[in-house]
Order: sequence, then C-alpha cells, then structure tokens
Amino acid sequence: MNAPGAVTRRPRLLPSIVPITAVLAIAAALAVPGFTSGPNLSNVGQQAAMLLMLSMPMTLVIMSEGLDLSAGALLSLCGVVLAKVLVAGAGLPLALLASMGIGLVLGLLNGVLVSVLTLPPFVVTLGTLGIAQGAALVVTDGNAVTGIGPQAASFYALAPLGVPVSLLIALATWGLTHVLLYHTRFGNSVFAIGGHRDALVLAGVRVHLYHIAIYALMGLVVGVTALLLTGRMNSGHPTVAIGMEFDAIAAVVLGGTAFERGDGRLYGTVFGVATIGIVRNALNLMGIESSMQVVSIGVLVIVVIFLDSSRKQKGRAA
Repeated sequence: MNAPGAVTRRPRLLPSIVPITAVLAIAAALAVPGFTSGPNLSNVGQQAAMLLMLSMPMTLVIMSEGLDLSAGALLSLCGVVLAKVLVAGAGLPLALLASMGIGLVLGLLNGVLVSVLTLPPFVVTLGTLGIAQGAALVVTDGNAVTGIGPQAASFYALAPLGVPVSLLIALATWGLTHVLLYHTRFGNSVFAIGGHRDALVLAGVRVHLYHIAIYALMGLVVGVTALLLTGRMNSGHPTVAIGMEFDAIAAVVLGGTAFERGDGRLYGTVFGVATIGIVRNALNLMGIESSMQVVSIGVLVIVVIFLDSSRKQKGRAA
C-alpha cells in the first residue's frame, strides 16, 4: 500500500530507439563491407564522441522545454578561437580556456534571454546562431585557421590504455551529466523546470539560476568539444560544425526525450547518438552523399517519434 501523498508512477516504456539501434547495427555489419573493421569502428567511436558531448547538455536543454540551435555555430566559433590562440603561440590549456570562455558567454546569453526575459528559445538561439557564425567568419575572413602547431593534434591522438582520448572525454561528459541530472538539486530542478516550473517558483527556488545554468553548461561543453574538433582537423574552420546541432537534437529526440513535461531519458540519448553514428558511417561507406544522410536521419526521427507516440497511447488506453 502506498504511503499517503505518494505518487504512483506507471512503468516507463523502453524507447523504440533501443531495438532500432540493435537492428541497424546488425544490418550494417552484414550488408556494408568494412563496417566491422577495427579502424572503421574506431572512427565511428571518435566521431560519435563529439556528438555525445553535445547531446548530453542538449538533453537537459530540451527537458527544460528549450532548444539550442546555436550549438553548431558556437562550436565552429570556439574552434576558431582555440586555433587563433594556438597560432599566437599560447599553450593548449590557455587556448582551451579561451574556447570555454566563449562558449560560456554565449551560453549565459542564451540562458538570460530565455529564462529572465522569457523569450522563445527557438528565436533566441537562432539569433545567437547568427552571432556565432558571423563572428567566426569575421575573425577568419572566411578562411581556415592553419599553422596551429602539433599540440591539439597530439592531444587528440592520445589513447590511454588503447582508448582514444576523445572517447574518454565523452564518457566523462556522460558521467558528469548523469550525476548532475539524477543525483543533485540541479537535476531535480531540470525535471521541474520542464514540467512544474510554477511549483518551483512557489517553493521559493531560484528557478532563473538553474535555468541559466542549463544553457551555461551547454556552452562550456561546446567549448571543450572544440578542442577535439580542432585536434581532429589540426585547424580551425568557421563553418565546419554547422549542422551538428541538428544531429544533437535528433539524438535527443530519438532517445525519447520530449519537448514538454520535463520528460527526459539520458540513456536514450546515448542510443540516439549511436544510431546516428551507425547510419552516417554506413551511408558514407556506401557512397551516399551527406545531404541524403540528413534526409535519412530526418525520416528516422519521424518514424521513432511515431512509434513512441503510438506505444504511449496504447499504454494510456490500457
């Protein structure tokens, strides 16, 4: 018998993306030559690492009934800033701090405009997308920043105990986000902002601080991700990450996180990232152009949303 005042929760359905990921992985292994080779799987993991990093804070943003369309452009800007600092002769730690600083500033701007001024997240982050993209083009005159030295590439090439450093950083980002979301007051506030914001306000919680912190975390993680992107390319480019926000949002939605009620699944996002990594890599190996890859991911998102929605409706009817 439940205690007085206790809330009875229905068991949460396993997101449709879980079996879909397994099916796609098996299909790619059987049908795409070279997919299961060691070098290719390592490449899939390293590409997915950056997407996983972006998708972790994006999950929190969407759980708070928000959206961040500026993540890809901001990643490009942070990469350019990091590369410029390295070209100036500074060390990698200072370059990373500069990148994280830029990410934090834009993240705080997004958070203040969305939470304090109550502007629509879509409009706000569309505006900061333009700011970040324009700033990156102005700083570089539209050209790649080269001659950055070996520091970033050497760091990216590290593989402690045979595990690429990019994957280790991505796993650390997942671990940190998991702890923040499920084991801290901040995480409780994330759930509540998306579903019971008024109750938080009535309880005297500083909602604005927590809401701004969600976007600030997004900016900081983007700043760190820029180190991996710059190390992978050994240069900075003002438009290289444009579109990565689409993959990050798609991964979160594929994982079952809703745009309302603070309904989020962090482990589902991991499966979403894995699915996008598998699909993009398999289509690359098959020689499918990138525009059709985007179409494929868009179709997949619609299919998964339809399946999850149908299962939820059946669950309520039962």
